[in-house]
Amino acid sequence: MLQKLNKFLEKIMPILTPISVITGVFLSAYLEDFTYLIPWIFAFMTFAGSLGSNFRSLKDVAAHPFPIVMAMLILHVFMPIWAWGVGHVAFPGDIYTITGLILVMVIPTGITSFIWVSIYKGNIPMVLSIILIDTLLSPVIVPFSISFFVGQTIEMDYLDLMKGLLLMVVIPSILAMLLNQLTKGNIHQQWGPRLAPFSKMGVGVVVMLNGAIISPYIKDFNLKLMGIMSVVFFIAMTGYIFSFLFGRFMIKDWDNLVTVTFSAGMRNISAGAVIGVTYFPASVAVPVVIGMLFQQTLASLSGHFLAWYHHKKSSGQDDFFAA
Repeated sequence: MLQKLNKFLEKIMPILTPISVITGVFLSAYLEDFTYLIPWIFAFMTFAGSLGSNFRSLKDVAAHPFPIVMAMLILHVFMPIWAWGVGHVAFPGDIYTITGLILVMVIPTGITSFIWVSIYKGNIPMVLSIILIDTLLSPVIVPFSISFFVGQTIEMDYLDLMKGLLLMVVIPSILAMLLNQLTKGNIHQQWGPRLAPFSKMGVGVVVMLNGAIISPYIKDFNLKLMGIMSVVFFIAMTGYIFSFLFGRFMIKDWDNLVTVTFSAGMRNISAGAVIGVTYFPASVAVPVVIGMLFQQTLASLSGHFLAWYHHKKSSGQDDFFAA
């Protein structure tokens, strides 16, 4: 029954997050008293999502680290600069919205990228390694990146942010990997399928609670909010496009191309929303929570494109990306 529920939740993931955001906004009066649960639910999601990882996966891909380095550069150098530039062009002088756009792009890669990489026959050890490395470095990368791009204009407690990332992401990940290592994978085989549907439901709950927190900014639908939605969608879409193009021209193996496209295109948007509503003014979290509306849908569209492209290549047709 749990496996059937998990498959059903996988199918509806592209629409689960938008529905959760909308539900949170309209039921904010009933949900706002439960927002203290967000970090704990997210820690459980991280733990469940990391049960399939172990420290050996780092060793397996150490001999060919280039795709990992490329993904990290796209995640934390190219895309934050791109978001910073687009943000200043679209919202000049609006430091809170610009910070939100940058935050969307500096948070670690999405744990759910593993699901999409596995569906489209990517490199599983490599995507797990990217998730692991990026997650472990997030307490340093996220505060440093925000400080570098935004400076002291936004008041925030960087030490508190690092502690939050450690408790929500790093510690649950390490604990899950240690248990996987000590049980020689048995815990993943026995408990991974059982926890998977609850983890996906946790995504919906976290998104809903975050929607309740930012409801005052979403309910007042105006031209600025429409502009933020358009810009967030544009940046998120170009993230997948740039990741595919970089991978296409610099990586030859299909499985690594799929891995870079999803791991560098996706973000742990739930963690970003938690960070946004916990450590920043609420208006900073608006672009991040809006990103929840698009991420899984864009991942699904990217997967369809990759399948079409792979079929085109396999059938011997001319590569329209060739020079």
